[in-house]
Amino acid sequence: MKKALTIAGSDTCGGAGIQADLKTFSALGVYGMSVITAVTAQNTQGVFGVLDVTTEIIEKQIKAIFEDIEVDAVKIGMVSMIDTIKTIAEGLKTYQPKNVVLDPVMISKSGYDLLNKEAKETLINELIPLATLITPNIPEAEVISNIKIKTVEDMEQSAKIIYDMGVKNVLVKGGHLELEEKEAIDILYDGQTFNYYKAPIINTQNTHGTGCTLSSAIASYLALEKDMKEAVRLAKLYITMAIEQAFSIGKGVGPTHHFFDLYKKAGLMQ
Repeated sequence: MKKALTIAGSDTCGGAGIQADLKTFSALGVYGMSVITAVTAQNTQGVFGVLDVTTEIIEKQIKAIFEDIEVDAVKIGMVSMIDTIKTIAEGLKTYQPKNVVLDPVMISKSGYDLLNKEAKETLINELIPLATLITPNIPEAEVISNIKIKTVEDMEQSAKIIYDMGVKNVLVKGGHLELEEKEAIDILYDGQTFNYYKAPIINTQNTHGTGCTLSSAIASYLALEKDMKEAVRLAKLYITMAIEQAFSIGKGVGPTHHFFDLYKKAGLMQ
């Protein structure tokens, strides 16, 4: 069985972070493991607190996994502190996993700043060059590339700038971009060519954890030995269905449905 490791923060309401990653791994037939970087207090209405795990424990978690179990893909999510980023980077350099998907989680949907501003440069210098793929949404891509993104051409320019920081592939997610076609477009850039992934915009507020879920789905498909273009394509199909079947849980932004396919097969939904 293929195995994937998520290095990210914990989400108390289970829609994002470590919990979303492990659900995605399981839904796609990959054995999931985790290194927890932070514990958050959050629900569908927002993030109310973050407690960072010590770098000593993060380092020991990474060592415990890699020195016992083969890792086919790594997904990195919430890393809010400079020392945390450096510790993860050292672990990646030591164990050199084949596939590393970096989801640069910076701001929650409720506006909570999840990435320490001083840590941005450390993430750019330490983690981006070690990644097989980085998956910023438009606000994140704007921060990393330091340009405003208002058009598809701006997305392409941002992808080029980020690629030049040393990453092997860049996926700029266009869900925040308002297009006349009422479609969401994501752009994958490998340093030579652009590939475009379009999907209809789904009329729902229940999108908690979509970024975590997409990046962990890509990591899953890379672990399953799909090439990058196919991994992104399949992950895009998966997240689109997960959003279509999202749950109306809580008083705010509800989570996506990671196990929609299993529920259908079990007769638990139409």
